[in-house]
Amino acid sequence: MNELIKKLKSIDGRGYKAYKSIEGKYNFGDFLLTIHHVQPDPFAPPSSVSITVSMDRLSYPAEFYEGIRKVAFEDYINRRFFEFTVSPRNRERGYIEIIKPSQKILKRSSVELHGNELIIRFFVSLPAHGRRIISKNAIRIFFNDIPAAMKSMVYDNKDYEIVRKHVSTYEDAEFIREKMKKMGIVSFIKNGSILPRESGISEKPLKNAVPFISPETMFVEFDAPNGKHEGMGIKEGMTLIVGGAYHGKSTLLDAISAGVYNHIPDDGREFVITRRDAVKIRAEDGRTVGNVNISSFISHLPNGEDTSKFTTSNASGSTSQAAAIAEAVEACSKLLLIDEDTSATNLMIRDRKMQELVPKEKEPITPFIDMIPVLKKTGVSIIMVAGGIGEYFDVADSVIMMDSYVARDVSSDAKRVAERIKSNRIREEPREFNISYRMASGRVEANEKVKGSMKEIRIGRWRIDVSKVEQIAESYQSNAIGEIIKLVLKKNGLMRDVVNEMEQKGFLSLLPPKGIYAEPRKYEVIAALNRCREIKFYQKNK
Repeated sequence: MNELIKKLKSIDGRGYKAYKSIEGKYNFGDFLLTIHHVQPDPFAPPSSVSITVSMDRLSYPAEFYEGIRKVAFEDYINRRFFEFTVSPRNRERGYIEIIKPSQKILKRSSVELHGNELIIRFFVSLPAHGRRIISKNAIRIFFNDIPAAMKSMVYDNKDYEIVRKHVSTYEDAEFIREKMKKMGIVSFIKNGSILPRESGISEKPLKNAVPFISPETMFVEFDAPNGKHEGMGIKEGMTLIVGGAYHGKSTLLDAISAGVYNHIPDDGREFVITRRDAVKIRAEDGRTVGNVNISSFISHLPNGEDTSKFTTSNASGSTSQAAAIAEAVEACSKLLLIDEDTSATNLMIRDRKMQELVPKEKEPITPFIDMIPVLKKTGVSIIMVAGGIGEYFDVADSVIMMDSYVARDVSSDAKRVAERIKSNRIREEPREFNISYRMASGRVEANEKVKGSMKEIRIGRWRIDVSKVEQIAESYQSNAIGEIIKLVLKKNGLMRDVVNEMEQKGFLSLLPPKGIYAEPRKYEVIAALNRCREIKFYQKNK
């Protein structure tokens, strides 16, 4: 500790690169401080620092981090450290920075518990006037701010209920998700949940929103380890969400989509639980598609192109959505989430008048409505928002109507309507759903830097547009996705092998130690791969 003070004082007023000399480990008594990497310039990304501290020193009861609760406990520590250290960025004063967590509870590189040791990784912007070192401000950060932050991490009995609620919410969510599998339920929405968000740019729950209440006919309950949870269970099969505009249809689907992740207490959606393999599907004009088998949806193109190996650098709405469905099923998703508002109309349906004017032999597209029975045979379920396509009543197993944010089960009504008003469409159902499994090929250097955001992943000069990949929850997941893509290409495009390794060893074991990451799902990794224009795909046997 004294050694660090001496080093900082000796470089006061010198050029910024002199900070490099403070890299190393320093024993502060209560914790070990490691300065891993010093930024070369005050305008560069901040310096990488970590603290290692004994759990005995922090005094948290073991019940908070045993077993499945460990991820939630690490998440809690991340949030507590963030709340203490958040401050305006000031280059002369310097500042401390840790991953800012979203409303989701994720495994992140910022906090890791190994046995009895807790590691907290964060960043320090080292202070400077221009490009000259200000040692007194650096000393304040290392010897006042960081020790104060660590002191705030020490457990206090008055925090018991806060920590318990955080970890037990996560534990119950995981319990419910596992139970859902045995009950044939793909999504659960607890009574009292607050589904609307404050705004399009805020994840926080909307104040004074209508609490969600399950229709009696869809009511389920779970006796979880920490209490009973009652609400609506959406069963496997084809489920429609209908209702007037602005009545909550897309809000319900968005909550279901976000339910693949667990949420923090009081988020409003903490007990909206969806099976992990749910994938949100949408049309995406202009995206790249590489060697995807979309022949079940689109065949006999006028130019003779083989749609079982469809490739384009500028997909249309229908081809992009068909590719997204094929890619999701190829990745073993068994739950597709679709909103009519973000879908290609000509892929969703062809009415009888259009079928009469343009006969099937002239139309290469088989509409999604006619693919549903085939998808269901393969074990795929669908939850879909339908605002104006009543023809889907014919293929729906259940229909939920959102009426001023109140859910009603109108499945019987929808069936009666379908029986009374007969569809005169000609069914265009194919015999099977065709899937081709692919491998990725591309060349990227191991030292290429990765920088991720919610809209784009950069790998060196590569730019991957992920702005329409709606289930990326944090930009730190994008960082991890970029590194995993590099690893996939290094391993000759064997995505399956990398995913298996992630599941066996943990995703952090595969990634460079200096980065900041949050754990992604394999579906977002594959979605990013599929949108990388520099990667080539080729098909292989399953």
